[in-house]
Amino acid sequence: MIIIEQLLSSFIPSIPSQGEAFYTAFVVAGFTEELFKFLALYLIIWSNKNFNEKFDGIVYAVFISLGFAGIENIIYVLQHGMQTGYIRAIVSVPGHALFGVTMGYYFGLAKFYPDKRKLFLIRSFFYPVILHGIFDFILMLGNYRLFLGFIPYVIFLYIDGLRRMRRISRSSIYRR
Repeated sequence: MIIIEQLLSSFIPSIPSQGEAFYTAFVVAGFTEELFKFLALYLIIWSNKNFNEKFDGIVYAVFISLGFAGIENIIYVLQHGMQTGYIRAIVSVPGHALFGVTMGYYFGLAKFYPDKRKLFLIRSFFYPVILHGIFDFILMLGNYRLFLGFIPYVIFLYIDGLRRMRRISRSSIYRR
């Protein structure tokens, strides 16, 4: 993954800094990271006999996302020091978990609604790419006015994630 991100970074277009931030946020970071999480989820979990309920998609996707965030944080700490690790623990780890909720929500629906499988798998991949891209784009701009949008955006991610979990848990085979 790091190799692909470095390769994509070498193609950063010669555009103003906002365009560079957009490309880096959505293509280099969002697309690449969510692609590898989606592939891990699909290759490891799709055929697993324990994937027997829609909510399992969320559980497994969040688990993979947090594992990814942990590895990514170790790399960042080794490169930039512990201070970066503290900030990422507060900002990036919850972000990856929330992107995982969205991925897992649609992944679980894809597994159990075969007539809409393709649509849900596409959503399972692209919605987290968009959410991740917006998240990183706001942070990369560093502009005070746009940074004010970060807190409302994170609140939106939490509300949206909780809403998805509540919706899918209502149809749980284990609900009493």
